[in-house]
Amino acid sequence: MNEATLIALALVIFGWAVFAKRIESANISGPLLLTIGGLLLANSSWGIVSVDLQSSTVHLLAELTLALLLFADASRVPLAAARHDLPLTGRLLGIGLPLSMIAGTVIALLLFPSLPVALAALIAASLAPTDAALSASVIADERLPIGVRRVLNVESGLNDGIATPVVTACIASAATAIGVVQHEFDSGLGAVGELAVGMLVGVGVGLVGGFVIVLAHRRDWIEHGSRQLAALALALLAFLFAQEAGGNPFVAAFIGGLCFGASARADAPPSVEFTERAGSLLSLVLWFVFGAGFILPTFENLDVRTVVYAIASLTVVRMVPVAIALIGSGQDRATTAFIGWFGPRGLASVVFALLAVEQLGGTDPRVATAVRTITLTIALSIVAHGITARPLASRYLAETETPSAVKSA
Repeated sequence: MNEATLIALALVIFGWAVFAKRIESANISGPLLLTIGGLLLANSSWGIVSVDLQSSTVHLLAELTLALLLFADASRVPLAAARHDLPLTGRLLGIGLPLSMIAGTVIALLLFPSLPVALAALIAASLAPTDAALSASVIADERLPIGVRRVLNVESGLNDGIATPVVTACIASAATAIGVVQHEFDSGLGAVGELAVGMLVGVGVGLVGGFVIVLAHRRDWIEHGSRQLAALALALLAFLFAQEAGGNPFVAAFIGGLCFGASARADAPPSVEFTERAGSLLSLVLWFVFGAGFILPTFENLDVRTVVYAIASLTVVRMVPVAIALIGSGQDRATTAFIGWFGPRGLASVVFALLAVEQLGGTDPRVATAVRTITLTIALSIVAHGITARPLASRYLAETETPSAVKSA
């Protein structure tokens, strides 16, 4: 990105930050505003600035952003609450998430029969993770049961880390299927090896880093600000060490965050505040890039099948697996439907789309179909989940008889 693009981006972020409270009261989220800003200012047709999706800077930015958010989200998972909610989150992540990937793959193959199975699976896996940031008004709504909000938050914090190795394996398999010789990710045993190396790096960096930060804090060697910088450095180290060692860097960041949270315990949440803020800032940049490079080509080449898939992805592909996963959990229909609907697709899906463009190229029409489908689903999600957050929260409260807490399984 050139200087003019950075100036435009900075102005949009500044404007959103200054008026954030007023803007969000109108159900317009930061990601939606930055997406619109990117579309209006930096698209290839009439934009006054430019964004190159093929730029190595954009791709590195996307990868680092996802790594920082994976590390921060994983390290902030409250262990006691997570154990309490394990019957529910375990169902959502262990049953609902795989079923969503399978259902999404099947529907993609039915709607786009020319796609290789790997590309259909890539669409489904890229759209399986949910984004708590896009339903922040729901998670922060204190009228809602704390259990429902916590389950949605923990699920969103963990499912992108779980989906990441699936996405990278799909990209590798798709590269082989469409004849892309040079690509970063290996398939088969190579992918298993990358996963294992990434996990080992994450465990080592997270546990050792957490121990050192706790020790330094107890002995008064470290200040609050430098403790936050240390946690940021750990997130970057997990990502970079895994890359150098031939492992999956996203898995390393995710596992590193989990192990850091377990090792640092009470020191973890205050330590990752800056990492989370940095990731949030970079995510706004990516939403600008998303609006600049993805939206217009998607709507210029829109077809009925893509629209049908996007709608299905936000409804049956998410809600039916959630309903199946929660059978026997004791949740009423209103709670099940509420959890099923508020699974917005967000930043992780954007990063996965960028990875697909980087590794598979954008010239193959099958890849273009996959990226277009992912893009439209994300765009619809930003709007649909944003405008329904407050009304559906009020409706849920009116229908449920137990507004104090979600029932345990």
